[in-house]
Amino acid sequence: MVEGRHAVIVTHPALRRRGVVSAAIGQLNHAGFTVTVVDNAEAPVFGTPTKAVDPDTEIVLVLGGDGTILRAAELIYCTDVPILGVNLGHVGFLAEFESFQMSEAIQRVADHDYSIDERMVAHADVWLPGAKEPIHDWALNDITLGTADRGKMIGLAIQVDGVAMNSFSCDGIIVSTPTGSTAYAFSAGGPVIWPNVKALQLVPIAAHALFARPLIIGSGSTFTVDIMEDSSSAGWICCDGRRQRELPRGTRIEVRESRDTLHLARLSGVPFTNRLVSKFDLPVVGWRERDHSETLGYASGERHEGDAS
Repeated sequence: MVEGRHAVIVTHPALRRRGVVSAAIGQLNHAGFTVTVVDNAEAPVFGTPTKAVDPDTEIVLVLGGDGTILRAAELIYCTDVPILGVNLGHVGFLAEFESFQMSEAIQRVADHDYSIDERMVAHADVWLPGAKEPIHDWALNDITLGTADRGKMIGLAIQVDGVAMNSFSCDGIIVSTPTGSTAYAFSAGGPVIWPNVKALQLVPIAAHALFARPLIIGSGSTFTVDIMEDSSSAGWICCDGRRQRELPRGTRIEVRESRDTLHLARLSGVPFTNRLVSKFDLPVVGWRERDHSETLGYASGERHEGDAS
């Protein structure tokens, strides 16, 4: 048995009361790990450093869905500790294994039989009116900017690398990483970006404009978003659906690629495309192709009957 190995399990109280967490602890103990369990889902204050796992942590095992993985990401940000997700939620797009594969996942971790997938992180600088220093935060998935008053629209001006691109009133915008392109940004009409592409995308939400479309920029570029002084509503910002705060009119938000990355443990060489088709249950054959194949089958049957006569 290997001594001195430490693992952290991140889950939430509802699962803590089920036997799956106890089973994971027992299997990790048997493999030689000491285990710490974190199930506090309280979000940190926006712009404040998040508490990291102990430096001797070998791996963070997440039992839950994608939201739990985003919670775990706060514990390993600015570290080299990898996350391994076991999906006990719904889609579980970021998870590597399903719940029935947990024993195999833990054995693979014990044997160091996994690779590391480095994921791009978005960095945000928030300049409040009159501030001499920005407030910093980050996101693995996305940074959402919306209205503080849900009954009104927010007026935003968009720049890329200091060049004005557009301005409009809207319900908000989503700036997502490639990892987050399959989440909120996808639901809002943004494209899927493969994880190995170094890019950020900005997706307007219900923009009151004729030509407000998603924008994709490269890793060396920066989105700058100003909450206009005459905006009907003040703003509200949220990183990864957790760390959030209100923003007054006149606030400037700059989003770029972070110097840091997050490490996801991968136990298989399954391409991202396979995961995309499987998790979204994509209709690989379109309705026109299905209709065409059925027509051909029917025509083929008629020809066979004619030959027999």
